[in-house]
Amino acid sequence: MSAETARSIRREEGPAGPGGRPLDKVRALQWTLYRCAEQEPERRFHALYGHVHRMDVLWRAWSVVCANRGAPGVDGLSVDVVAAAGVEVFLQDLSERLRTHTYRPSALRRVQIPKPGRPGEFRPLSIPTVADRVVMTAAKLVLEPVFEAGFTDASYGFRPKRSAIDACEAVRVAANQGREWVLEADIRDCFGTIDHDALVAQLARRVVDRSMLKLIRAWLRMGVLEGGVTSPTGAGTPQGSPISPLLANIALHVLDEAWREHGQRLGELVRYCDDFVVLSPTRQRAERARELAATVLGGLGMRLHPEKTGIVCLREGGQGFDFLGFHHRKVESWKRRGRFYLQRWPSARALGVLRDKVRAATSSSLTERPVAAVVADLNPVLRGWAAYFRNGNSGRKFNAVDGYVHERLAIFASRKHGLKGRNWTTRYTYGWTTRLGVYRLTGNVRGVAAHAQR
Repeated sequence: MSAETARSIRREEGPAGPGGRPLDKVRALQWTLYRCAEQEPERRFHALYGHVHRMDVLWRAWSVVCANRGAPGVDGLSVDVVAAAGVEVFLQDLSERLRTHTYRPSALRRVQIPKPGRPGEFRPLSIPTVADRVVMTAAKLVLEPVFEAGFTDASYGFRPKRSAIDACEAVRVAANQGREWVLEADIRDCFGTIDHDALVAQLARRVVDRSMLKLIRAWLRMGVLEGGVTSPTGAGTPQGSPISPLLANIALHVLDEAWREHGQRLGELVRYCDDFVVLSPTRQRAERARELAATVLGGLGMRLHPEKTGIVCLREGGQGFDFLGFHHRKVESWKRRGRFYLQRWPSARALGVLRDKVRAATSSSLTERPVAAVVADLNPVLRGWAAYFRNGNSGRKFNAVDGYVHERLAIFASRKHGLKGRNWTTRYTYGWTTRLGVYRLTGNVRGVAAHAQR
């Protein structure tokens, strides 16, 4: 990040308050909106658009966009280019266009990115311009507190102070309480199939500000530029835009509400945005849970993927399922024989994705690079992967990853120096990787379930 970009982020803090601490007016606004929405569940907000073009809100949105970086949109302008040209002028122009209702979003730049662990499959990513990303983030800052107050405990994805690990813990607790029939659901192209009218209807339950609703409709109707041709979007939210996760949560809140009203007796719903499971005490209830989910999602224009949605039984470790990168399966307790507890460890797909990254970094076509440079590139990947998967029962998988990294580096070094074989038990030993400073996953596991082993 350039020095100008960093300075522009610091400027969003605004004037200092008592004791030299900055007055966080944006946080105060969010807290006020959240408190009002929580105290009056039926309240519909009518004056939200005016907050979107506030300069302090736009500065905060700019800092978020800078932190997330991202590729340029159809105008070719990156975050650094905007920062170099002057952020103050850029945001003032955006504020004026929003205030006078002359702001118009640009088309989305469509790119196809490969799906991790699925060779030959691609996911369409729609990239807004920097200006559109700033306005979308500003709108998210204003809208999120209003809807966050009404979201249920079943939802974990893209919410403040909630994470994928929290969702996995909810699954573990429910399974250990006897809910051993699991509906693992997959929504077919969730972001691309959400019905616009159904989504706006959900927004209108809490927002009656016509300018705000018009702004969101404009984003939903943004054309997509691909191969030099701009195509209209008839359904879905732009996957890759800052506001899409919030819009998806607002739409799928219908499923959460339906579960709170009709589905509690069928099983416990755990949803992370468009990825969810239902843990039921019997197969019959799991089947009925699938029917209820399909009915609710059908009203939003979405469908369950018939080949990727199924029901498994966790009893005595007979079956397991993948959820949020982990494989979940019951394992017999070493202390209480005959008792089984749910554990989780990295799924085969997650391991495959990591191996692909390690293999690419140690490819034979890169032997001109110093081994230390390869290690410097690998360590952040290994550290980030371990930080997520350490929350479980991943000891054996971590040992296997360490062994694979060691082997790949030994092969890389052998080829670099014209040696035959792997040489990882003689020349390129454990001590060699230690001297190189290779990050090791072994010993970083935490949160192992009691009385169970894997």
